[in-house]
Amino acid sequence: MLDIRKLRDNFEEVKVALKKRSFDIDQEKFQSLDKKRKVLQVDVENLQADKNKLSSEFGKLKSAGESTDSLKETIDKKTLELNEKDSELKIILDKIESFLLRIPNIPDDSVPEGKNEEDNVVVSTHGSIDSTNTLDHLEITGLIDVDLAVKLAGARFSVLKGDLAKLQRALITFMLDNATSHGYEEYYLPFMANRNSLIGTGQLPKFEEDLFKTYDKLYLIPTAEVPLTNLFRNEFVNEDELPIKVTSHTPCFRSEAGSYGKDTRGLMRQHQFEKIELLQVTHPDNSMKCLDELLANACEILNKLELPYQVVELCTGDLGFSSCKTFDIEVWMPSQNRYREISSCSNFSDFQARRANIKFKNKEGTHFAHTINGSGLAVGRTLIALIENNYNGTDSIKIPSSLQEYFGSDTLKTS
Repeated sequence: MLDIRKLRDNFEEVKVALKKRSFDIDQEKFQSLDKKRKVLQVDVENLQADKNKLSSEFGKLKSAGESTDSLKETIDKKTLELNEKDSELKIILDKIESFLLRIPNIPDDSVPEGKNEEDNVVVSTHGSIDSTNTLDHLEITGLIDVDLAVKLAGARFSVLKGDLAKLQRALITFMLDNATSHGYEEYYLPFMANRNSLIGTGQLPKFEEDLFKTYDKLYLIPTAEVPLTNLFRNEFVNEDELPIKVTSHTPCFRSEAGSYGKDTRGLMRQHQFEKIELLQVTHPDNSMKCLDELLANACEILNKLELPYQVVELCTGDLGFSSCKTFDIEVWMPSQNRYREISSCSNFSDFQARRANIKFKNKEGTHFAHTINGSGLAVGRTLIALIENNYNGTDSIKIPSSLQEYFGSDTLKTS
């Protein structure tokens, strides 16, 4: 959530910044709501002051044994008027909050300007590409059963069998161990979240159609970012302990509304997938440095797995709703002859912290923290990359040396 003072004091500046990400903010609506808020706030304060004064007079008359009937009637009328104005004010404040919750974050000045993903900037490339294999992961191995998944749940799910299920488990442990080696504290978290948690990270209200909702008003989490961030909701964190670094493995659930027919083959884009999340709560002065560190932590996994990848900085027009700066890590997918996103590492500045009320104190006063996070990594897409980049062309997949201890072998048979 943006600081409302920025809208009141520097609306044009905010409007120009948001225009870079193709968002048109409704100035007339905001200023109309804020004007009504100001008038009502003054009315409520004046009525409350009048009521307090009359109540004081009432007490004096009663103590003196004098009649209070007329004054009581005046106080009752004033109370009724106060309650009406207070109700009107709460309605306006709710409308202002709803307005603010739908405004995306302001891009950092360092973010390259652009309209869409075509304007993103490749920062670096790593590893060498082998173009020998053109088969995709479903063609290479029979250990992924999408037909059985349809029987159990429906489209956009998968069943992993035998050693491939074991390889996924090995990857999860490997990624968690890599995270904890860099000081991230591991958490086991609920796979459901309440509405306030999803508002806190920015998924609600904007992305409600992309979420799976249960009958009792809980949502299946779209990412561990949601519960990890909300560990600190309505909390004062210790400035001396910043950055606080946490990690978790969770399944992630997304309806992917509007993406039917796009990237739905195999493990690429599913309703349920596994992910390791890296998250830091940071000091505002250090959040960009922490973003670079978190990005390096995620890239290290691909380096250890010996997979070719590139790092891309997103332009203003391709930034996620809550992000002020994002780097995507894209791994090479031989069957698609292109790099595909496997992690998105973002700095949210104080945007999520304002929504979730995450603060710290120092001698200068009370401040909102900054939050950053990224996948370290998306497990399903890592499996695809391992299968397609390490296929020997006949019947097996090479397991990288860093993963062999976790998997228990240097090869995986494709059937």
